Amino acid sequence: MGNLTVRKLDDEVMRDLRISAARRGVSMEQEARDRLRQPLDQEHRAEDAEEMGKPRWRLKASMEELLAIGRRLPHVEFDQKEESDRLYDYLDEQK
Repeated sequence: MGNLTVRKLDDEVMRDLRISAARRGVSMEQEARDRLRQPLDQEHRAEDAEEMGKPRWRLKASMEELLAIGRRLPHVEFDQKEESDRLYDYLDEQK
């Protein structure tokens, strides 16, 4: 199985990919795999030359889809300061 590294993705694309993955309950990596597979499969089945090359997915989520994510996720209480302190401690260790 091959590997692919994509650099310099727009923040908007990353956000949309993250939202779509969360909506489906999969990782961003799995979401990217599925999206890459989808248009390739459809291109091979396309009978009309005009249909080839047209992606079959949307990269923009509607307001209803975004709100649905918030409704499905369980509410978990956490100390934001404690979490940010842990994050900064970790980043300091990496230097």
